[in-house]
Amino acid sequence: MTTITASMVKDLREQTGAGMMDCKKALSESDGDIEGAIDWLRKKGLSKAAKKSDRIAAEGLVGVFADGAEGSVIEVNSETDFVARNAQFQTMVTEFTKLAAKADGHVAKFLTLNYPGADGTVEDHLKEAIATIGENMTVRRLATLRVDGGVIADYVHNKVGDGLGKIGVLVALKSDGDKAKLAEFGRQLAMHVAAAAPLALTEAELDPAAIEKERAIYSEQAKASGKPPEIIEKMVEGRLRKEFFQQVLLPQQTFVIDGKATVAQAVKDAAKDIGAPVEITAFVRYALGEGIEKKEEDFAAEVAAAAGAS
Repeated sequence: MTTITASMVKDLREQTGAGMMDCKKALSESDGDIEGAIDWLRKKGLSKAAKKSDRIAAEGLVGVFADGAEGSVIEVNSETDFVARNAQFQTMVTEFTKLAAKADGHVAKFLTLNYPGADGTVEDHLKEAIATIGENMTVRRLATLRVDGGVIADYVHNKVGDGLGKIGVLVALKSDGDKAKLAEFGRQLAMHVAAAAPLALTEAELDPAAIEKERAIYSEQAKASGKPPEIIEKMVEGRLRKEFFQQVLLPQQTFVIDGKATVAQAVKDAAKDIGAPVEITAFVRYALGEGIEKKEEDFAAEVAAAAGAS
């Protein structure tokens, strides 16, 4: 019987995109014959993943999992919303979310982790799901928050299952006060983050390019006033702080729960009930598909192309 080597498995994976364990089994079934192994994988429907890898995946789900002082959020994309409603896909994303903390925000590392209850890795399981469900799927991003002496609050918007939806939020709160009340307030903050979409906690955390873009816009508008350059500069800086920063920095936003106080003031007010000072140390907000350029499909052209090829 032919010995199945690691290089043989690697070659077969590169040709078919199938999972490592599937490639190993295919080679065993075909006594080491690559072509026979490819045929075996095709018959099992496991060699389709590679062919689907160039399709744009902008749908899917955001998964959130929080447990006390640690929480993770992950975005797993599919090609269609139909797949996002698939029970197999939802189960996979749930398992991914629970496993995400071990990767500390690194997708490449995450893909190498062992998938729970299986012999292969996360990447192997993902490729098997692609072959089974028939759509390209990708793990786009993930993040984990931890806090000492506090809680990680979570919230999922447009929820389709436990911890699964279109927008996922984590908020890290540090406090020595009542943990139950802290968690309750944290959920309100997480809901606010989902609705208001802040970009950062502090000015220093903002992308400098975003600040310069706003500064340039305000500067052009201010020049129309005809005022001296030094006055224009003060006008621009004033608008940055009163308008832009208030819109994108979490502490300066108006708290959506009451629509009156800023988030910073709401934190101070909550501290009285919680029994100790409260500090927001970090937050993460994932909205499904944000930033992904979706390909515009020309259905008529697609039908014409298919007719021409037939």
